[in-house]
Amino acid sequence: MNTITDTNYTFPGQQSVYKGKVREVYTLNNDLLVMIATDRLSAFDVVMPKGIPFKGQILNQIATKMMKATEDIVPNWLLASPDPNVAVGKACTPFKVEMVIRGYLSGHAAREYSAGKRELCGVAMPEGMKENDRFPSPIITPSTKADNGAHDEDISREVILAKGIVSEADYLVLEDYTRKLFERGTAIAKERGLILVDTKYEFGKTKDGEIVLIDEIHTPDSSRYFYADGYKERQERGEAQKQLSKEFVRQWLIANDFQGKEGQQIPEMTEEYIKSVSDRYIELYEKITGETFKKADVNAIEKRIETNVLSYLN
Repeated sequence: MNTITDTNYTFPGQQSVYKGKVREVYTLNNDLLVMIATDRLSAFDVVMPKGIPFKGQILNQIATKMMKATEDIVPNWLLASPDPNVAVGKACTPFKVEMVIRGYLSGHAAREYSAGKRELCGVAMPEGMKENDRFPSPIITPSTKADNGAHDEDISREVILAKGIVSEADYLVLEDYTRKLFERGTAIAKERGLILVDTKYEFGKTKDGEIVLIDEIHTPDSSRYFYADGYKERQERGEAQKQLSKEFVRQWLIANDFQGKEGQQIPEMTEEYIKSVSDRYIELYEKITGETFKKADVNAIEKRIETNVLSYLN
């Protein structure tokens, strides 16, 4: 199955290209960004050697749908999606923090908690919690926005302000937008029989100084979802929750002795395993959006993207 794991386009008025772990961002001279979601798979801040069919399309289409579903409460950068893998929007200067918000003690927070920590990013976590328990109210646990190849790191609000990474006035807006988006995302998830467990949002500033939501939102790469049905019973029995997120990839890697640490080898991803990951992403798409996934034509995926972007720009 054809996948797109790298792009090398030259669009009219192109000024620069930034290649992230999954997305590639082309900056054009008329204050436009062309963001291409590739099929690269990243876990533990490491990009896996093989692409996952349709993953880029899935991430881009969930993100664009969720941007449209939240634009009434938080402004965003998005202008159009001329191709299943592409979003075009306003050029922004990104804030150098990711706004992580957690409604439940899961993932990284649970790992820190089981190591005995009762504070995450300067935020207290109550005693007596079990993994996947709900927090009394959602907590914001920011992380640094690392360059490609480096690890994002936990950081507290106090350090962000003390170091001047974000001004206090701007940070108050980021916190407000983060809580509003999480509340809306929680409501959308509930309609689909899901629980939005935790997620991250990224924000930027337009040249006019407006703070807007950028990048992805409520995708399985940026968020963790549980199935609502049976959540309470599984918690009471001390069972693992049934979840929709990229966590299944992380767990497979952990089971194969890989957590992105120095000296560890990425395990071999067979064609069968890659297809199973692609199938899981399609399942995620359909559960999160409530719509049937329509596979785009991938016979000449690079050419398709180029044709659609050029047509939009013209």
